[in-house]
Amino acid sequence: MQSKLFGGEEKLIIYTDGGARGNPGPAAIGAVIGGRKYGEYIGEATNNVAEYRALIFALKKAKALLGKKKAKETEAECYMDSELLMKQLTGEYKIEDEDLQPLWMAIWNLRLDFKSVGFRHIPREKNKEADKLVNEALDRR
Repeated sequence: MQSKLFGGEEKLIIYTDGGARGNPGPAAIGAVIGGRKYGEYIGEATNNVAEYRALIFALKKAKALLGKKKAKETEAECYMDSELLMKQLTGEYKIEDEDLQPLWMAIWNLRLDFKSVGFRHIPREKNKEADKLVNEALDRR
């Protein structure tokens, strides 16, 4: 039986979102990691790059929060409203955009820091908090 994580749950639940105003345009990421909230401006990017960068940020932050040893024992479930990202990560879609290939590889490697990492697509209305963090980061800019 796995011990409780900092959010009190058995699994680490992560919600991510990324967005750009214009495509490409000013972009930001949002992540909710075990209830902790993060939003950050990332500069010029496409929506898809922002979605990838949000997940990379979240996995790195989760590892930092948990510590290396605890992360290796942790199952993480990542929820996102980007169907493209989820289907590329699960191998259903090929990654044809060369800008996304190194980002996909970064996520693939970050998965090794955890016991397991699952990717789930959710409707946009179930990802409101991460979306709000993206918009707040863009508005602050």
